[in-house]
Amino acid sequence: MSNKIDISKIDLEKEKDKITDLPGLIEYAHTVGGALIKPEDKGKIKGQAMSAMGDQTSRQFDQIFSQMKTLLDQANELKRRVEVSERIYESDMGFSPVIGKSYHLYTRADGTDFLSMIAPSEWGRSRKWTEYVGSVKLLSDHTWELLKDQYSE
Repeated sequence: MSNKIDISKIDLEKEKDKITDLPGLIEYAHTVGGALIKPEDKGKIKGQAMSAMGDQTSRQFDQIFSQMKTLLDQANELKRRVEVSERIYESDMGFSPVIGKSYHLYTRADGTDFLSMIAPSEWGRSRKWTEYVGSVKLLSDHTWELLKDQYSE
C-alpha cells in the first residue's frame, strides 16, 4: 500500500494561510513542541477577580471596624474621665491640685466625697473616711484620670 500524496487535491491558496514569516505572531503553535494557546475562560477570570475583590474589601472593612472600635474605646475613656472629674470637682478639696500629681478620692460616712494627698496606707488611726474610691491624677486639660488601684483595703 502506497501513501502517495495527490497534489491535485491540495488547495495551495489555503495552505499559504498556514505559512508565515513571523511565526511568533500566529494564534496557534507553529511547531509540534510549541506552546498550547487556547482561549481564556472569561467566567473563570471574572470569578477570580470577584474573589480577589471580596478578599480585599473584607480586609478593608476589618481595618475600618478596628479603627471604629479604637475610637469607641477612646470615647468611652473620655466619658469615664469626665464622670470622674465631675465627681472630684463636686468633692471637698482643701488644697489646690497640681497637674501631673496623684491624689486619692474618699467617701465619708455621711456620703460626701473628699480629695486628699494622703494614700490609704498612710492614714494610720486618724482615718476620716469609710470608703476609698480610688487614686486619681490631674491631667493638663483639667480632667482627672482614674489610676489603676494600687491600694486594697
